[in-house]
Amino acid sequence: MFFRSPLRAAVFCLSLTGALLPGSGHSTETALTVPGGPESLTERLRSASSVLGAGQQVDAQELLAAALSDYRTLVQVLYDAGHFAPQVNIRLDGQEAASIQPLNAPRQINQVRITVVPGPSFRFSRAEVAPWPAKSDVAPPEGFAAGQPATTGVLRDAGAAGLLAWRRAGHPKARLGQQNITANHRSNTLAARLTMEPGAQLRFGALQLATPSAVRAEAVKRIAGLPTGAIYHPDLLAKSATRLRRTGAFSSVTLSAAEQPNPDGSLDYIVRIEDMPPRRLTFGAEISSSDGVELTATWMHRNLFGGAEKLRFETRLSGLGSSNDIDGRIALRLDQPATLGPDDNLFYRLEAERLDEEHYTATQGFGGIGVRRVYSDHLFAEAGIGFNSILATDAFGKRRFKYVAGFLRAEYDRRNSRVDATQGYFINARLSPFLGLDDTDDGLQVKLDGRIYHGLGGSDRLVLAGRAQLGSVIGPSLSNTSPTMLFFSGGAGSVRGHEYQSLGIPVGSNSAGGRGYLALSGELRGKITDKLSLVGFFDIGYVDSDAFVSSDSQSHSGAGFGLRYDVAGIGPLRVDFAYPVDGGTEDGLQFYIGIGQAF
Repeated sequence: MFFRSPLRAAVFCLSLTGALLPGSGHSTETALTVPGGPESLTERLRSASSVLGAGQQVDAQELLAAALSDYRTLVQVLYDAGHFAPQVNIRLDGQEAASIQPLNAPRQINQVRITVVPGPSFRFSRAEVAPWPAKSDVAPPEGFAAGQPATTGVLRDAGAAGLLAWRRAGHPKARLGQQNITANHRSNTLAARLTMEPGAQLRFGALQLATPSAVRAEAVKRIAGLPTGAIYHPDLLAKSATRLRRTGAFSSVTLSAAEQPNPDGSLDYIVRIEDMPPRRLTFGAEISSSDGVELTATWMHRNLFGGAEKLRFETRLSGLGSSNDIDGRIALRLDQPATLGPDDNLFYRLEAERLDEEHYTATQGFGGIGVRRVYSDHLFAEAGIGFNSILATDAFGKRRFKYVAGFLRAEYDRRNSRVDATQGYFINARLSPFLGLDDTDDGLQVKLDGRIYHGLGGSDRLVLAGRAQLGSVIGPSLSNTSPTMLFFSGGAGSVRGHEYQSLGIPVGSNSAGGRGYLALSGELRGKITDKLSLVGFFDIGYVDSDAFVSSDSQSHSGAGFGLRYDVAGIGPLRVDFAYPVDGGTEDGLQFYIGIGQAF
């Protein structure tokens, strides 16, 4: 039998020897020492070693194979740390592993001793990436400079920066060419020159589909919005892939360049997509001692007409088991992607809702049309107009309100997690101007929800979280505003420890919602284990008959503690126990159960 590679021959011999010799359950003593080396380097070498990771109950052939592979592995770790003249000795019962013939492998190995002498740390005597684009927003790594510590990691980063610089300059076929790297062991220096081969500057060509999809090919191209004719830029390519993923119609999206540019200086791109199942059904539930049980269900079709149109049907039942009657809501929303442009979705909304709250009842219907624009991965905005009809009974009697209502909503999300954030912030703002019909007053409703998160320590095991909610109705008087537009405080979404919507504006023996609203919440979240967390919180809320809260506003507060148990895929399960601190209530202890953090 003939082997082209000595390494393959060694592996074959080791395998053959392992097959012929009996296995051993003998325990082997292993150790690694790095004389004069820092503890951090020693730990990196220990983690990388195959011999130390093999355990003690392995046979001699496996240990020999692991030892032979460790030479290259440990040297690479040392190169990554800037030691280019290391000495690695791996002795098996006192014999250097590299000198042991595979066919004469010992039947038993009692002791493995690895000794690593790192040698001196090297520095760059020359560090150059050439050529570099004349105008570029990318710079070589700061550590890639003469006099700086030389490591293979910095070399890799320098090569990657060169590729990125040329690609951002419109050269998608740029590649790393010749690499001249010379180590001077007398001066302990490394001279490095990386030569880039940028290739031609190219423009975007056509988008080609390589895989079948239930979404029409024309719709895929329209949604992707590949900027055909524009000079190549990796950010523009990434946007096209993101637009396709954002529809929710595809489980996988890959955009890759064609092998060869076109004669006109353009480069085609090939998209490979995999469809998601077209339909999805979800359920949710939340329970509290004051609000009862709330059940939600959502049904969604991801590709209704073959153009990645998303139809979403939502239904909600709440107040089950509470003192109030059952509330219900049914809503339909149809989103048509890339209707007005690759980043603009047209949507239609129909809603019907029955509310039986503590201080009012209302039946309302809404129909409208709007547009949604996505500006980045973190920012989007929606605007629309529709008709809203409300039949309500509250502290001011029974009335009907009719509005031509507009809305403008923007959301900016910089949290590191939507379900359990430890860093970042979130802002959701909504303006809703309304024009009254049939003697209904005109006005403007404002809502703002801001949240901030700050992890303490490197592992974020302790997190400070804060939330502020602001609401205002500007224009109509309190008695001429639909109660569905006014604000109450109390319950899981505002001030825990008080019953749902327990704080409003006194009107005779009843209460009405306020035109002005402010709620502030703070939480301290601490991990007890990787799964279990303990939370302490304090909430305070203000409601006012005027459009803005003041020192004379109605107020109440609550505090308590909670437990969170993290469930992979859905976020933490939440249990909160809260007690009223201020507000003149005798409700006593309240509890809340749900999925996800309170905010």
